[in-house]
Amino acid sequence: MVENVAPNVGPRIRAMREQRGLSLRALAERCGLSINAISLIERGENSPTVSSLHLLATALGVKITDFFEDSHENAVVYVRHDQRLATRGHGLLMESLGIGLRHQQLEPFMVTVQPGAGDPGETIVHPGQEFVCCLEGTILYQVGEHTYDLEAGDSLLFDATQPHCFRNAGESPARILIVFQAAEGRHLARQRHLEG
Repeated sequence: MVENVAPNVGPRIRAMREQRGLSLRALAERCGLSINAISLIERGENSPTVSSLHLLATALGVKITDFFEDSHENAVVYVRHDQRLATRGHGLLMESLGIGLRHQQLEPFMVTVQPGAGDPGETIVHPGQEFVCCLEGTILYQVGEHTYDLEAGDSLLFDATQPHCFRNAGESPARILIVFQAAEGRHLARQRHLEG
C-alpha cells in the first residue's frame, strides 16, 4: 500500500474548469455529472471514480493524466513506488505509474480495487487500446457483451471503443495494472466516456 498519496486532483480540475471559463453548471452539462458531485470533487471532499475522471477529461478537452501531472515533459520518467501521484475514493486507489514523457502515448496506472468496488454498469468508451493485467486478487472485467474473470497473472488487451467496466467481486483487494494507449497519429488522443 502506498504511504504517501499526493494531493487530490480536485484543485487541478477546478483550475482547468476556470481556465476554460466554465461554471460548475456548464461543466456538469458537458460531462453528465451533477453540480454537487463536481463541487465535492473540486473541494477534495470526494474523490472521482475512474469513470468520472474520464467524463471530466472529455468535458474539459484533456487527457486523464493531465489531472495528475505537472507541466514538465521529459525524455525519461522515473517514479519511485512511494512517490506515485494518486487519487482515491469509492473503494479505489488509482496511482499514476508515469506521466510527463515527451510525446507520451501510454498512460499506465496501478489500480487497487477493494471488495465490492468498481464501476458495474457504468461502461467506459474511449479511443485507442487498453491493456489490463491482474496482479493480485481477482477482478471481473466486462468488455462488450463478454465478462472476463481475471486472476493474478491474467491479462486483457482490447479495442477501448468497446464499452467496458470492472468490479472486484472477490473477498480481498485486487490490484490491476491498466495501460491506456490513446494515440491518434503521433498525438495522445483525448479520453472519452459516455459522450451524450
